[in-house]
Amino acid sequence: MDWLVQMFGEAQQRLFEGVVQPFLFNFGMANLLEDGYTATGWLLVGLLQIVVMVAVIVPLQRWKPVEPVVDRQAIRVDILYTLIHRLGLFRLALFFTIDPLWDALMGKLHVMGLPGFHIDDLWPGVTDNAWVSLILYLIVFDLVEYWIHGGQHGFSWWWQLHAAHHSRRQLTVWSDNRNHLLDSVIHDAIIVLVAQAIGVAPGQFVAIVALTQLSESFQHANVRIWFGSLGERLWISPRFHRRHHAIGIGHEAQAPVRNKKIRGNNFGVLLPWWDMIFGSANFDLRYDATGIRDQVQPNAQGQLRDYGRGFWAQQWRAILRLMGRA
Repeated sequence: MDWLVQMFGEAQQRLFEGVVQPFLFNFGMANLLEDGYTATGWLLVGLLQIVVMVAVIVPLQRWKPVEPVVDRQAIRVDILYTLIHRLGLFRLALFFTIDPLWDALMGKLHVMGLPGFHIDDLWPGVTDNAWVSLILYLIVFDLVEYWIHGGQHGFSWWWQLHAAHHSRRQLTVWSDNRNHLLDSVIHDAIIVLVAQAIGVAPGQFVAIVALTQLSESFQHANVRIWFGSLGERLWISPRFHRRHHAIGIGHEAQAPVRNKKIRGNNFGVLLPWWDMIFGSANFDLRYDATGIRDQVQPNAQGQLRDYGRGFWAQQWRAILRLMGRA
């Protein structure tokens, strides 16, 4: 792992010195150089992700699509969401708003005597190995992601925001970041809090986020791919996640799962293990239409729900739903 970290660090340094540092100096923001260097790392991760998405996953969509692409405008909007989230614009906004609050909270908790906890320290000589600790942190974060995702569907107010993500009628590699910004703020705030609570190193946190995001992009791709009976139970495939987006199944109580108290199925982000353990797994080998029932089934007044076409329309319609006005 050391060589990989070194290569990334060298690339981050070049990008910072060649682009970010001159920009900060020119606009009188030299006081943000340290934070700018951190932001450069996230920018580099986002650029690498987009390269992989364009060079690998997009050709896969053309080679083995689930369905033909019919809505190019929706894809352009999804690309805008992707650029906002992956190139650091959203994270930059969090830096100036949410992060200082969490830092202050964690500082007060430590002053009050909250003991520090590091997974690396569980088994000296084993868990402090970089690869072992990375895998352990990945598993912990994936469990947290499972419960966050369950909350997005289980709490009515949260669903009004998360529905913006599920309203995409045709999934593509660009669909993962189609989220309401408030939904993303809540999600990222929880993840950052957990990261600080369990002592994940900054470099490992970046690696975990990068791997998770890239895997999620693949899961949302318009590809007819599954990993076989065994592989489907080791890592989440596009087929497995598509069942989560299926109309009438992904967010409804009648989903064909073991746990009938859960609304929907396949909430896992990387690993299907949590769905298997908590009874929300659905391994049916099917590729159903995606979206939300009220987009295709009229209400008592004969109306279909409008989730918005453009970026700002989608953001505003979610706020209206949250207020009970849409």
